Amino acid sequence: MPSVTSDAPPQLAATASSGLKIAVAGGFGVGKTTFVGAISEIAPLRTEAEMTGASVGVDDVAATPTKTTTTVAFDFGRISLDEQLVLYLFGAPGQERFEFLWQRLFTGALGAVVLVDTRRIEASHASLDRVEAAGLPFVVAHNVFEGEDEVFSLDDIHESLSLSPDVPVVRCDARDRGSVRDVLVRALDHVSQASDRHAAAGPAR
Repeated sequence: MPSVTSDAPPQLAATASSGLKIAVAGGFGVGKTTFVGAISEIAPLRTEAEMTGASVGVDDVAATPTKTTTTVAFDFGRISLDEQLVLYLFGAPGQERFEFLWQRLFTGALGAVVLVDTRRIEASHASLDRVEAAGLPFVVAHNVFEGEDEVFSLDDIHESLSLSPDVPVVRCDARDRGSVRDVLVRALDHVSQASDRHAAAGPAR
């Protein structure tokens, strides 16, 4: 059975009146659980299960040989942006066999962060396809792992993923609160810009 762990969260401020939802997507083992946990003001809700022999040949652990658990539903974290506004983070499971959950997690989201690991960048395509299909504005964040043989330029990553010109690509360390904060600030800024462009374009005809 998957384990669900969460400490009792602190109370929201009595003045909190609005919430924003951001989805965190990406391939298996790319750092989504770590990303959410690094920034959340509460102990994040995690739904993890021990990896078993059933994952052999299905989940690529070559780049993450010490990984022993995997998210089987979602990760959840919360950040109070100010006294009124709260940001909710929902981390999606990375394996394609859990894609039936993705649409539900994306519902109501203003945008998304898609984490990528350049050692196996092809593992990002399924998540990118789903985020694009959901119509979410998103940023791509290269989570830099120790021991990477080569650090690709942001332009190289953009080209490798065949991203639209307006999609930002940034670097991050999913373990570092400040780094995660910077990615989320960029994501919210990108969401705002996308909303402004949509409003300027007017209703579809």
